[in-house]
Amino acid sequence: MASSDTLNEQYHALLEISESLSAHHALPELFRDLAQKLPRIITCSSIVMALHDPARNVMRLHALETHRPVSAAPELQYPVDDIPEGWVWQHQKTFVCNDVEREDRFLKAMPMGRLSGTRSFCVVPLTTSRRRLGAMGVGTPEEHHYERGEIEFLQQVAVAVEHALNFEDTEAAQRSLAQERDRLSLVLEINNAVVSHLDLRGLLKSISVCLRRVIPHDAALLTLHEPGSDQLRLHALDLHMFGTIPFEEGVLISLHDTPEGQAIASRQPVLVGPIVDLTRFSSPWVRHAVENGVRSGCAVPLITHDRTVGALSVVSSLENAFGEADAWLLSQCAKQIAIAVENGLAYQEIATLKDKLNREKLYLEDEIRSELNFEEIIGESAAIKKVLNQVGIVAPTDSTVLILGETGTGKELLARAIHDRSKRRDRTFVKLNCAAIPTGLLESELFGHEKGAFTGAIATKVGRFELADGGTLFLDEVGDIPLELQSKLLRVLQEQEFERLGSTRTIKVSVRLLAATNHDLAEMVEGKLFRSDLYYRLNVFPVVSPSLRDRSGDIPLLVRYFTHRLSRQMEKRVERIPSDTMNALCQYPWPGNVRELENFIERAVILSQGTALSIPLGELKTTVRDEPHPVTTLQAAERDHILRALEKTNWVIAGPSGAATLLGMKRFTLQSKMIKLGISRRS
Repeated sequence: MASSDTLNEQYHALLEISESLSAHHALPELFRDLAQKLPRIITCSSIVMALHDPARNVMRLHALETHRPVSAAPELQYPVDDIPEGWVWQHQKTFVCNDVEREDRFLKAMPMGRLSGTRSFCVVPLTTSRRRLGAMGVGTPEEHHYERGEIEFLQQVAVAVEHALNFEDTEAAQRSLAQERDRLSLVLEINNAVVSHLDLRGLLKSISVCLRRVIPHDAALLTLHEPGSDQLRLHALDLHMFGTIPFEEGVLISLHDTPEGQAIASRQPVLVGPIVDLTRFSSPWVRHAVENGVRSGCAVPLITHDRTVGALSVVSSLENAFGEADAWLLSQCAKQIAIAVENGLAYQEIATLKDKLNREKLYLEDEIRSELNFEEIIGESAAIKKVLNQVGIVAPTDSTVLILGETGTGKELLARAIHDRSKRRDRTFVKLNCAAIPTGLLESELFGHEKGAFTGAIATKVGRFELADGGTLFLDEVGDIPLELQSKLLRVLQEQEFERLGSTRTIKVSVRLLAATNHDLAEMVEGKLFRSDLYYRLNVFPVVSPSLRDRSGDIPLLVRYFTHRLSRQMEKRVERIPSDTMNALCQYPWPGNVRELENFIERAVILSQGTALSIPLGELKTTVRDEPHPVTTLQAAERDHILRALEKTNWVIAGPSGAATLLGMKRFTLQSKMIKLGISRRS
């Protein structure tokens, strides 16, 4: 029976040990305290803590000699059935060995105990309210009979150790639960962001805010694989701390030498850091990021329906800011984000198509409202039949057609006929008169511009090439396109791609080009007024629209057609055309061709008071004047005529008061003729 002083000492020691254990939750610190305080109460020179490993079903021994109070012995592992600590853990009973030499159980463990100098030992179970942790034992190099009081005290020490381990276990569980709660909260928040945003920029901003609470980062980037290429396009970015770094949205990034490209290729997360390996990631994009403060990052692929659409990246100014756990969590979030990105892309495509259909609708409505020269090709002459035969041959192809002819011969009508008989007849027919647009705005009309591209660009404008995607573009008066714009037009015709003014994003289109002009383009090429390579690209299949002089046999048909249509529009009953009227119309040369004839018939219908067509015959009579100068060659006469016009306008060529206007020709035509005839200011 222990004395009261001994019991008091034991209780004070137990209280001291309990208080000490409550302050230490790491095993090395726990052992150091026990090694110093336990031998004062119980006979022991070594302490063993054996914790069960359920994954491998072994006992992990943490041994500490009391004469080495500073550090623990290396951790050892033993099968459960081979050591007394395993037996205690299994049976939850105390095991006492007063003399190792007489112990006939645990034949493998006892020789090891003898070698370590242990002669007697006592082992008690370590069990919390939730699970069996293992066992705790003390040993001595002498033969010793552990009394009941020592065993009870050791059991009470074991309870204190259990509380310490239980506290550590509970704290770890709480940390795990907190992490799991944060992760579940993150998944829920990202799910809400996915269903709330269809715009990629807004989606990434919302997702980045959610991620930052669980995975701290300074910037998030969303890159998508560019179809048909080995490049990625930066579609959205959220710069938290790197607000001054010029990361440009829409820039193209290589697929091969970037973390994003490797993540897409391997379909696995890619961690970068603590030092960014510029030999592994040699892209200028990565070098640019490093130069601006990026020290580590993590890129995960966006996979949906077994298709990798792009990558999500987070970067930090801290070295080694991301670990495997972050990569795993980011990969789990990426599954939802990939679905959202796919939905966002589908939404963008639908919005783009809807916008394009609206633009086409407005354009077509404008076309319907506009006044057409005539609604169908009228004529039975050999000249017009030859042209229609050419139209029938070239229409089913996608070849470029150059329609030549004088003004007013119906070149646009031939272009419409080609489109209506082509494979693109169900798509838009877009036209542009190049002579009617100021030179400074023609490029914008053709290719469009971004908001702010130049002064007055208050909104994004879609060009005619983009509007005609999938259909036909008709460029009338193509000879009036300035030289500086001809090279860009040639590139679009060859590559079927272009950039809007003020944008670096390449737009791919499928457009069939039909061009028309009343200029002699071959002559303009000789005069260096038109690019030869563009001329050859346009002149794939030339079609000549005949003048009305070359198809005078069609004049009666055209007169009857225009008279019938115009009188019906004006709600008049002009039903008869006198023979002398028809003869006069057929004999007139019609320098303005069909357009002049239509306008003349419209005036005649207005003047007609009865059922017979009444025309102002005086306008059709030509006056022949005596020639005041001797007859010369046509070339000399033309040169003299141009010189007189230039002298009259003080050698001003362009403008309303210029020689070109006075002579009734285009500026390019006059300049071409001046070069051909050798006319200069010194002449």
